[in-house]
Amino acid sequence: MSVKTSAPAGSAPEALSAAARLRRVRWYQQPRWRRLGAMLAIAVTLTLMTGEEGTTQDLFLALREDFTGPGLWIWVAAAVAVWAVREFLADQASRAVGGARQAASGPLAAARSRWESDGRVRAGVLTALLALAVFGPLGVERYWQQVLVDQIAIFVLLAIGLNVVIGWAGLLDLGFIAFFAIGAYSAAYWTGALPVQPPVVLNNFLVLPVAVLTCLVAGVVLGAPTLRLRGDYLAIVTLGFHEIVYLMAKNAEGVTEGARGVKVERFSIDLGFFSYEWELDPMPYYWLLIGFIVLAIFLFMRLEHSKVGRAWTAIREDEVAAAATGVDTVRYKLMAFAIGASTSGVAGVAYASKVGYFNPENFAILLSVLVLAYVIFGGMGSIPGVLFGAAFLVWLPEYLREWVDPKDRYMYLGALLVIMMIYRPQGVIPSRRRKRELRMAEAGVGGADATGPAEGGQR
Repeated sequence: MSVKTSAPAGSAPEALSAAARLRRVRWYQQPRWRRLGAMLAIAVTLTLMTGEEGTTQDLFLALREDFTGPGLWIWVAAAVAVWAVREFLADQASRAVGGARQAASGPLAAARSRWESDGRVRAGVLTALLALAVFGPLGVERYWQQVLVDQIAIFVLLAIGLNVVIGWAGLLDLGFIAFFAIGAYSAAYWTGALPVQPPVVLNNFLVLPVAVLTCLVAGVVLGAPTLRLRGDYLAIVTLGFHEIVYLMAKNAEGVTEGARGVKVERFSIDLGFFSYEWELDPMPYYWLLIGFIVLAIFLFMRLEHSKVGRAWTAIREDEVAAAATGVDTVRYKLMAFAIGASTSGVAGVAYASKVGYFNPENFAILLSVLVLAYVIFGGMGSIPGVLFGAAFLVWLPEYLREWVDPKDRYMYLGALLVIMMIYRPQGVIPSRRRKRELRMAEAGVGGADATGPAEGGQR
């Protein structure tokens, strides 16, 4: 005889009630209020950044002065104002923008259609932009011409190369400046500036293809042992690769001159009937770098829409699925490391030949982090976004040099990036594919970050 046991009365409703409580989202867990918390944390950080500096005699002087003065409330008010405008006025602004877009949809659609269908229009617009980039700096001060060459143009080249690795292939690389150092030391070696003499001394222009080939090989050397790694693990390995290159350059004094640094000859041309040497004027270097940048953009845009570019996209979105559909992930990941590193070789030779002197401290790990920030800020996978991100974020600290202490410039840059990641994680000028990925992630269909491991896949 079986005995039936019944659940206590009310147990099912209680279980449903407990499950409902677990699923319930508290008010402070809602995205709006979490963003407010992030903005308040930024306000506190900016208060410490712009307030009093501590002293060895009184360790808590900065905290007392900063948190009892008006600076804290000014920054909190500014952060709350930005948050309130973004949270409560964004819908009205988007409706207004949507209305304006709808009103202008006819002319905009016609202009877009003409841009896509008429090659002469595209050629004319691109020619005008190139002419502005080439001749626009002639009217600026000498200091800004130096900034254009020594910093903006060099970092634009580096960002274009890193965009291949991160933006297209989805491989997180924190040691990209190591290839920049390899390019610079290649210029020093093949021009005879190092203690170890080359088999033949080359002109700086002839060093360019050699440096590109060297960085290609270095990219393969880095990529080969890291093919099974993804996400944070890959970042750690690339960080270690940078430290290996940096410490070798610093400690191998008999080969690299160590911390003493290296002097490199400037660019020059001698064809017999024509000769020219780049000297102190920054504009010839700028035009030379513009040529390198335009060539890199042309080649990489062709590459993006090729079979290789589509394979990189597949690997970035889901490496396991890409391998299952027949993509040779090993081959294409090696190509991403190698091709991305090649632009660093060009940038390294150009930088060494321009400044004339460098040492290992010119290739600190901070530069790898900065180039990564430029790519993310501008928009991963978007060449226009990468160009804008690198140019703007290199220009901004120099523009603020009269108002901001040099030691604090990167802290402001960090605050700007935090705000950017809160409200526009796709970047300033994102690629269409990146915007689509983020929309899918918000809808719960797929992931927004292709640099992490695929669900269920290997790291």
